[in-house]
Amino acid sequence: MIPTYLVVTKIGLYNSIWALILPTMVNVFNIILIMNFFKALPKELEEAAFIDGAGHWKVYLRVMMPLSLPVMATVGLFTVVGEWNEWLSGQIYMKPENVPLSTFLKAAISMPNIDIKNAEEAAKFNALSLNSAQIFIGALPILLIYPFLQKFFAKGIVIGAVKE
Repeated sequence: MIPTYLVVTKIGLYNSIWALILPTMVNVFNIILIMNFFKALPKELEEAAFIDGAGHWKVYLRVMMPLSLPVMATVGLFTVVGEWNEWLSGQIYMKPENVPLSTFLKAAISMPNIDIKNAEEAAKFNALSLNSAQIFIGALPILLIYPFLQKFFAKGIVIGAVKE
């Protein structure tokens, strides 16, 4: 964590959206998942496309990419959920006024900010119900995305897991 922080600050990404995106772009688990998926595909598909006159790019775009929808949806879901729930990076790399939603929710739930100005208003709400509403709002985008990707999810996880 310390070397990543030093690199982010030295190249001037502190307090920018790129400080949250660039350090997490390459996930080794996702690369291994994609690699095993492509290794499990039959070589005959690629050979048949070459025999039909397709080049490397056409084989990739017309044969491999349509077949890789399950693994791409799975990796996409893992990435979206992982980044959506990531609160520590926002706390480390961003100023308090620019934090992402998950960091804001973590701060709001762990230390409610009650002062003289909002004490009466805060007394009207039950703290538990307010925290529950914040968590639900934070989880809502993932709850909306998951049903669309669920059909690909199981295929993307299982494929490439069994070796012959």
